[in-house]
Amino acid sequence: MSGTRMPAETDPHERSLVAWPTERRRAFWEGHVEAARDAWAELVRAVADHEPVTVAVDAGELPGAEARLGDTPHVELLEVPLDDCWIRDTGPVVVRDGEGARHAVQFGFNAWGGLVEPWDRDAELATRLAGHLGLPVRTAPFVLEGGAVAVDGCGLVVTTERCLLHPNRGPLPDGTPRTTEALETLLREWLGAEEVVWLRDGLADDTDTDGHVDNVVALPRPGRVLLQGCEDPDDPDHATAADNRSRLAAAGLDVVELPVLPRAERFGRVVEVPYVNLYAANGVVVVPVTGHPADADALAAIADCYPGREVVTVDGATLAFGGGGPHCATQQVPA
Repeated sequence: MSGTRMPAETDPHERSLVAWPTERRRAFWEGHVEAARDAWAELVRAVADHEPVTVAVDAGELPGAEARLGDTPHVELLEVPLDDCWIRDTGPVVVRDGEGARHAVQFGFNAWGGLVEPWDRDAELATRLAGHLGLPVRTAPFVLEGGAVAVDGCGLVVTTERCLLHPNRGPLPDGTPRTTEALETLLREWLGAEEVVWLRDGLADDTDTDGHVDNVVALPRPGRVLLQGCEDPDDPDHATAADNRSRLAAAGLDVVELPVLPRAERFGRVVEVPYVNLYAANGVVVVPVTGHPADADALAAIADCYPGREVVTVDGATLAFGGGGPHCATQQVPA
C-alpha cells in the first residue's frame, strides 16, 4: 500500500499489548513459568501506570492472570488462543497508510525458524488482536518478527543480517532468494523503509532468535541510536558491538553506546541482559536491570536519550531466561 509507514515506538500510543506466559510453554520455562508470570505482571504494572495495557491470555488461563493483575488499573485481560509470550514477534504491527489511517499487519510467523512447537495459534494472533482493536488487517506473504527490526518512524529501519537472511525463516514471495535487496523491497512496501542499515549480528548468545536487533539497538529519536556495547575484549559481543558501531556511524547516526553488557545467573543459567531491550511507552521507558554496578550509569544515559520520560526498571534476568526483555514482551498500538 502506497505511503505505508510504521510509526516510531516513541510516538504516542493508544495502548500496549502483552501476552501472558502460557501453560503450553511450561516445559520451555524449565518449571519456572510462575516466576515468568511474576515478571510479566511487574512489566504490565510498570506500563499500565502510563497507558492502557491489553494482556492476551490463553484460553482457560484467565484465573491465574486475574490473580496477579485483576485489580490493576488500566489493564484489560483478553482471552485469546496463543502459544507464547513474546508478543513483539507475534502481535500486530500497526502502520499508517498515506492518508494517516491505521491498519495492522499480520506477518508470517514460524516460531523463530521452528525453535519451539506448536506455533499455529501465534501465527494467527496478530489478526485476532487486530479484530479486537477494530483495525483492518493486511497479511504479509513472508516471515518477519517485530524484534528483528527497529524503526525511527521517518523511514529508517535497522536490522541484522544473521536474522533476516537466515534460511530458517522460509522463502520470500514467489520463491525469491533471501537477499538484502529483496528484503529491502519488502521492508519498503510493508514498513515504509527508505533506508535500511544492516548490522552483522545481534548478541552472540541469542541462538533463539538468530540475532534480533532489539537486543543491540534502540532508536530514541530520528538520527540517534542507543547501542548495546560490550567492554570485555575477550567476549565475542565485543567485536560485534564494534562492527555495529561502525556501520551505524557510517549511516550518519549519532551513536550512544552503553559499554557494559550485564550478565546474571537465573535458575542455574547465566543470561545476558542488554539494557537496550527496553520499551518506550507514553511518558516512560521500562528498562531491564540485574543489580549490576553499571546500572546507574546506563539508566542515566537512557534518561538522557529519552527526555521527558520516567525511567522505570524491571527484573531483567527472568525475562532473559525466557529469551527476551521488556521490548520483546510488548507491542505498541499507535494512537
